Amino acid sequence: MKTQHRRRSREQRSRHTIRPLTVVAALAVTGLALAGCTGQGSGGKDDQPDASGKVTLDFWNGFTGPDGPALEKVIEDFNASQDDVEVKANIMPWDTLYQKVLTSVAGNDGPDIIAMSASRMPQFASQGLFEPLDDYYSDSSNDSAALATAAVDASVFDGVNYGVPVNFTPMMMYYNKDLFSAAGLDPEAPPATWDELASMVPKLTVDENGDGQPEQFALAMADHETVPVFASMLWGTGGSIANDDGTKSTLGDPESIEALDFWVSLIRDQKATQIGMSGADADKLFQTQKAAIEIVGPWMTTGFDEAGLDYGLAKPPAGPSDEAVLADVVSMGLPAGTSDAQKKAAYEFFAYWNSAEGQTTWADGSGFPPNRADVADKVTASPYPAIFGAADVTDVSKTLLPGVASGGPIMETIFNPSVQKALNGEGSVKDIFTDASAQVQAELDK
Repeated sequence: MKTQHRRRSREQRSRHTIRPLTVVAALAVTGLALAGCTGQGSGGKDDQPDASGKVTLDFWNGFTGPDGPALEKVIEDFNASQDDVEVKANIMPWDTLYQKVLTSVAGNDGPDIIAMSASRMPQFASQGLFEPLDDYYSDSSNDSAALATAAVDASVFDGVNYGVPVNFTPMMMYYNKDLFSAAGLDPEAPPATWDELASMVPKLTVDENGDGQPEQFALAMADHETVPVFASMLWGTGGSIANDDGTKSTLGDPESIEALDFWVSLIRDQKATQIGMSGADADKLFQTQKAAIEIVGPWMTTGFDEAGLDYGLAKPPAGPSDEAVLADVVSMGLPAGTSDAQKKAAYEFFAYWNSAEGQTTWADGSGFPPNRADVADKVTASPYPAIFGAADVTDVSKTLLPGVASGGPIMETIFNPSVQKALNGEGSVKDIFTDASAQVQAELDK
């Protein structure tokens, strides 16, 4: 599946990155104390309806860019659809949100609804900071059976669901058709496998003056502060960071080392991408036509369209053993201690958000695929939901480390630093990741 789009130029917007929790240390130190508190979150605030009987919900989220107006439109429509609940969006950068959540919940002055990457929820839920939401799913009137299973399961921790999906989206491969043509490559034939990609790297990486510093790279691939594309590449050889139930580290297994060897060699030795980039850096590299390929989500379509890029979209190249595609999920949760009145009001909003009407508005405005397949034919204002939500993509999509409470620390303090060591030649891949695997196991055993 391939497509192309072209428009003008614009600065970058929010990205649904799995950002580092800069408060990980604080969480470890204060977690037990916070988990032992009662009346956390909204329970400590004036949560009674106002004189008109309306309940107001403060909704924290990180949709700071082109996807933000679509979110606000759904909220506006929900508020206008009834007289009992008013949702107010409080939009801030994702890293700011993560930092503020702990202190606000501890002080009983936090949000009524919190949106965050579903991969972060186990880390907070394990400390007792989120309200269990299983009763939302058991109520058939919420029509949650229509939702994509992967979107719902992403916020499950220890058998309990702590979130309701805002979005579910696979990562796709964007490729610059002009750069493909300039390299003598067919602009309608992006790489479908790792081997095909490797054969294109020498043509797409350009070092005009031979100083060892390419002016153009084949890939824009970040190694920190980004959606975990690098980690998902382990799946291509049957590797992974941990087993399915999150009890055993598999980072040092032969399958994982095979994948890491391939990608480290491609980047370090073939100079396939610039080393040391954040997600925002990678976006900029592709947007300024200094990289031919980037694997990222639909939130970048607006920026790339407005930059005037002639690009195509296709599934990321398949590995020799598996074609699994990384998916990102953002979920809405409720702080522990949420009152019955606030919970009931939040559930009304959750149900509207994931209704056919809400999901059509969201997908049309944001470019994200809807959380429910039965509205796909109603999404007509944007071509992107159909591309990112195509069955051949979603059927092979999965999330990273679902339900693993230590997933955040593992990525930010073990995996990403190990990748950077390997890319910078600070040891062999096998030695670096065998050691990293032991560190991962220590985290899983906590």
